[in-house]
Amino acid sequence: MSTSTIGLATIIALYVSIGVLSAAGSIYISKTLLTPKAEQIVFALFLAAIAGFYLAFTAYFGNEGAWQLESEAVVVFTVIGLLGVRVPMALVIGYPMHGIWDALHELYAHGGSNFFGAHAITAIPLAYGVFCATYDICMGAYFYTRRGQWRSAWLS
Repeated sequence: MSTSTIGLATIIALYVSIGVLSAAGSIYISKTLLTPKAEQIVFALFLAAIAGFYLAFTAYFGNEGAWQLESEAVVVFTVIGLLGVRVPMALVIGYPMHGIWDALHELYAHGGSNFFGAHAITAIPLAYGVFCATYDICMGAYFYTRRGQWRSAWLS
């Protein structure tokens, strides 16, 4: 195994670990400080905000061809986030979908794969997609466990 392969595997393992720990911290803080209804609202609006990072990367890396697809993705995740304010399953599905979007960016930027054909997507920093995909999938699993409390909070 080459030194660069070992280095890349180490970076990926670190970013996966950071994603898991970030999710654990987010869960602990949100359950400690927020009511179930407020927690659902915060994470719903957060989905829209994290989607916007790709527009920042598009501007930073100067990828003019990526604006359309990235903007469309931001609109999709914003709509899912807004639905998630009242519909828990939108977040259960939306966060892992965003995680897949993150992973596709990682594969495009650093793995040489382009799943979008002629449509350009933006570059991202090394392992950013790994971290985000890990975080998003962990959070989607957590939201699945909270969906009943969130529904009940809106009924009371």
